Amino acid sequence: MSKTDILMTGRMLPSVIEALEERFTLHRMWEAPDRDAFLREIGPRIRGLATSTMTGRADADFLGFFPNAEIVASFGVGYDNVDVHAAAKRGIIVTNTPDVLNDEVADLTIGLLIATLRRIPQADRYLRAGQWLKAPFPLSPSLRARKVGIIGLGRIGKAIARRLEGFGVEIAYHGRTRQEHVSYVYHSTLVGMAEAVDVLIAITPGGAGTKHLVNAEILKALGPNGVLINVARGSVVDEAALIDALRQGTILAAGLDVFEKEPHVPQALIDLDNVVLLPHIASGSVHTRKAMGQLVVDNLVSWFSGKGPLTPVPETPYEAGRR
Repeated sequence: MSKTDILMTGRMLPSVIEALEERFTLHRMWEAPDRDAFLREIGPRIRGLATSTMTGRADADFLGFFPNAEIVASFGVGYDNVDVHAAAKRGIIVTNTPDVLNDEVADLTIGLLIATLRRIPQADRYLRAGQWLKAPFPLSPSLRARKVGIIGLGRIGKAIARRLEGFGVEIAYHGRTRQEHVSYVYHSTLVGMAEAVDVLIAITPGGAGTKHLVNAEILKALGPNGVLINVARGSVVDEAALIDALRQGTILAAGLDVFEKEPHVPQALIDLDNVVLLPHIASGSVHTRKAMGQLVVDNLVSWFSGKGPLTPVPETPYEAGRR
């Protein structure tokens, strides 16, 4: 019996490649010298795709190469790399990798917040440059007595909030609706929350609906003692407005794990001393990336075993027996 044909759009962990090769006929898009010719040739045979936010956008045109595709298994909790509405119209299920990265991202968020406030990278550079021999490092801001607002109180947002509780800070959140059984203060508008807190943590999904959600107005409302932490998507923050706010002292500092045009980071951000920059590593541990990759594999195996997807996204809900 022939194996089901699967396309991987970009290189994933060796463990993922090996697991998929064992069960499926795996085609590697990144090895093709002529992508479109390659896709035209194998496209009709492909029934499943393994993709990620790092390997390009699976838009309507791209999905058009695969008339017999049934499932797109995306590596990452965010799935704005896939046009889910186009997929839904074609009857394609889209899955992501939620939950297995919640703790890792939440841990990194707290680390980034403390590093930004206590200026840990700047202190490290100060010592390495021999400046401590000349004078003590300047006193830093603190997390003490701060109010923290979370933009997007989903699974990861809640994990971040639980960790923040241990620091004794006040916690608020903003989202489309108030959540039941949540004790944190709810703000129906983002500008209202920005005015009420002095730390904003963005952990909302990316996409057109949240593009530049944090803009010049929000940064002004956050104020000169305010700190922005973005572990969501680079598109959520108006990068030009943020650079201006950091330069002008509109806000105090920022900690960023994501950027609008990754892996390209504006030189203006790199040149600033009141920002901590990370290369999109919130889920980037060996343990967590393996778990995410395994969930990609498990979704594909479950689907083609007739058991349905494990973690379908809301835009492509699965109905048992529909295929």
